[in-house]
Amino acid sequence: MKKRTNLFKRITVVFLTALVLFSGLGSISALAETPYRTYTVDGYGYAQETQTAYLAYETVVKFGDEFMKNPSDMYITDDGEIYVADTGNARILVGNEQGELLRTIGEGTLVTPKGVFVTEDKHIYVADRDAQAVFEFDADGTVLNTYTKPNSPLYGDSLSFLPMKLVVNDAGVMYIICESNTNGIVEISPTDGGTFLGYFGTNYASTDIRTIIYRAILTDAQRAKMVSNIPSTPGNLAIDQKGLIYTVTRGDGMDTLKRLNIAGTNLIEPDSYDQVPAAVAAGNHDNVYVASQQGYIYEYNNEGELLYVFGGLDDGTQRVGLSTMVTSIQVDTNDNIYILDSDKSQIQVYEPSEFTRLLHEALYLYSKGRYTESKEPLTKVLEMNSMFDYANKAMGRAYFQEENYEQALHYARLAKDYEGYSDAFWEIRNQWLKHNIVAAILLIVAIFVIWKLIKYFDKKKNILAKPKAFWEERKKNRVFSSLLYAKYFMKHPIDGSYGIAREGRASFAAPSILLFLFTLEFVIDKYLCGFLQKTVREGRYEIFSDVGGILLVIVALTVCNYLVCTINEGEGTVKKIYTYFCYSLMPYILLTPLKFILSHVLTDNEQFLITLVQIVTFGWIAVLVVLAIKEVNNYTAGETFKIICLTIFTILILALLIFIVYVLWAQVFEFISAVFGEVVYRLGY
Repeated sequence: MKKRTNLFKRITVVFLTALVLFSGLGSISALAETPYRTYTVDGYGYAQETQTAYLAYETVVKFGDEFMKNPSDMYITDDGEIYVADTGNARILVGNEQGELLRTIGEGTLVTPKGVFVTEDKHIYVADRDAQAVFEFDADGTVLNTYTKPNSPLYGDSLSFLPMKLVVNDAGVMYIICESNTNGIVEISPTDGGTFLGYFGTNYASTDIRTIIYRAILTDAQRAKMVSNIPSTPGNLAIDQKGLIYTVTRGDGMDTLKRLNIAGTNLIEPDSYDQVPAAVAAGNHDNVYVASQQGYIYEYNNEGELLYVFGGLDDGTQRVGLSTMVTSIQVDTNDNIYILDSDKSQIQVYEPSEFTRLLHEALYLYSKGRYTESKEPLTKVLEMNSMFDYANKAMGRAYFQEENYEQALHYARLAKDYEGYSDAFWEIRNQWLKHNIVAAILLIVAIFVIWKLIKYFDKKKNILAKPKAFWEERKKNRVFSSLLYAKYFMKHPIDGSYGIAREGRASFAAPSILLFLFTLEFVIDKYLCGFLQKTVREGRYEIFSDVGGILLVIVALTVCNYLVCTINEGEGTVKKIYTYFCYSLMPYILLTPLKFILSHVLTDNEQFLITLVQIVTFGWIAVLVVLAIKEVNNYTAGETFKIICLTIFTILILALLIFIVYVLWAQVFEFISAVFGEVVYRLGY
């Protein structure tokens, strides 16, 4: 549905809004006040500030007496051990959150360790770019295996093996990101000293229309000079307890974040994620964390829906919670977030707030199908923030599973959860039909019978004589007859246009009434239509802008079409042109009530009926306008097409002129204000 699509396009607002940071001095100690703000996104796709989700409370700059130097990656085990790829010192540091050094691994063996991963049995895998190998160590630091470039023609003879990041599944299969290898993630089995299984999770090269056109018209030599359109290499990856692989790719449009199954299929619907992601980590509650290079941290649910965004770029104040060059993100069993900053050579630690702990509890219970139990933490979350849309959404889904459809509908509407709303409404409608279908049928039959009886007695007794006489008398009124003529124009546009052009059927009163009805219906339909069709935020009304916009469009169409027709020897006057534009709105006036009613009774899967009504409405209007321009101005089909194009062009030129005047006036006003301010300052006021 278009609202959900608009939500994916507008979610980038969150990323821009989150750039607002607090200023002030800080140190590498616990802070009572966070130096950043936390945002979520509402059902309309707009950024909303919410409670602090995570508190930055600690910075680790060394383990024991060993400082890190340009670290590239880290891994945290379930028992709290922190493994850091200490790239600048060519080693793996092993420590804990308290900053204690437990041991070092790989000194004298590693060259440029860029990635590290630790299995449950404490086997340490290290991706070493300059050594062009993946090293496998045991818990004591003894080298168990060394995996170099796969000896397989499927890998590519011309490709180097420059491992940067890696994860390992329960079967010991390695998924390796290699520098400059655009074929995808290298998948290597530990059998036979390393068996190349193929490429995994390959990104697709994006191609825009401009590139396609260029490649079609350019010569071979010119095409050879163009930048090659090759897929981007993933920048980082993670693996969850289910064996699903998460990848992040910089600048890859809507696919910067992926959740891949064993077949390499992305399970997350494409969305506008951060365009410079640096790291990704799987959470403990079917959630996922993404850290941008600038230090912004995003938490998503398993469907890729944003829960929070917080953190940010360090402005030089060195405050805890702000970063400069993020290279890794990890989450421990207590939901604490660890951010590795290569530029600062430090690890920043964030702990979840009570608000987040409650949300995570609800996420966990809901993911396990314990919907009733999830309501308790969700209720507490909503007590803290009743406008947190994701909590409202989850609460609605929980009530739906309990078959409490009224409450499910209520919370789905609060959360702008169109799918959940549709499902609940479907059930409520079915229940209503079960209890009222007989009564509804009887009512329809009764109306039909009454109508037949009225017609019968009118034929025998002429009981409708007075209403008919009144109707005929009304039809003699010029304004009323002109309104009825609009109906005739709609059904017979050619003859109707002739009447406007030759029989003096044009007037200002009747078209103006139709324009008023059109505007009234437009406003009512926009703000009072069914929830699934609503395109505006709840409680937001811009009626004056809507009315002004409609009037402006009608005036622009009338004036521009008149100017074009006058230049091209058309016979249309301002009065005639205004009339046929307003008369052409009749299909909208007659069919919009039907669309309005349907919007209140149809579910999401049935919205195509409304789309069909809209297509018929605007298609009909277009036909009426084209035929009216042709007949009123006595043009041929070719001349009519020309006039339409010129009218559109004239409107665009007019809009451009208005914009230029607006910009110039704004600059003049700013100049006058600046001069006035300077004068006031000079005079000492």
